[in-house]
Amino acid sequence: LKSNPSNNEEKEAQTQLTKSDELQRLHSQALSAYQQEDYKSAISLLDEILAVCVWDAELRELRAECYIKEGEPSKAISDLKAAAKLKNDNTEAFYKISRIYYQLGDHELSLSEVRECLKLDQDHKQCFSLYKQVKKLNKQIESAEEFIREGRYEDAISKYESVMKTEPEVPIYSTRAKERICHCLSKNQQATEAIKLCTEVLQLEPTNVNALKDRAEAYLLEDMYEE
Repeated sequence: LKSNPSNNEEKEAQTQLTKSDELQRLHSQALSAYQQEDYKSAISLLDEILAVCVWDAELRELRAECYIKEGEPSKAISDLKAAAKLKNDNTEAFYKISRIYYQLGDHELSLSEVRECLKLDQDHKQCFSLYKQVKKLNKQIESAEEFIREGRYEDAISKYESVMKTEPEVPIYSTRAKERICHCLSKNQQATEAIKLCTEVLQLEPTNVNALKDRAEAYLLEDMYEE
């Protein structure tokens, strides 16, 4: 404005200046809400700021943290993916994305994200340790599925039992493993065991279609047509 004073530009400059003051105020409020563990308020304040400051990686990472605390990990992923693109060598974002996918039971996507982290820094301790875990689990699941395709149900069962030992902390992997073991038992004509295991899965996930189908097959083997 000093170099080129004009009414139009002055108006525009004043508007932008007012807006920037307002955004700084919102930013302070968002940080304060985050520190007080009021993540819902922090998210709605960050929504307002990010509508204007679209390219701010730090704010996206902060909103992702809030989503994680609020139990909405899939919303956190899109913010973290943006942050990974906006900031060079953002190993932390790739690590967090990989962990979220892993917790959600998507081991394949988790593996591809943690590899991105290691491409940036092959000595990244957290990423390397997560990589080893996901790779091992991924390999066991792939090999179990291969056995199922070949009709080697006993081998598949034993491989899925290994999956449960490899990852006892994240419940979704045990549930998936039990669902697939139930499938193998049903295919292997071990009806009683199949019914018991499928029932266990259905207590956790009443609408699990695979478990319902496999239990139905097992009931047929036992001539339990009503069931």
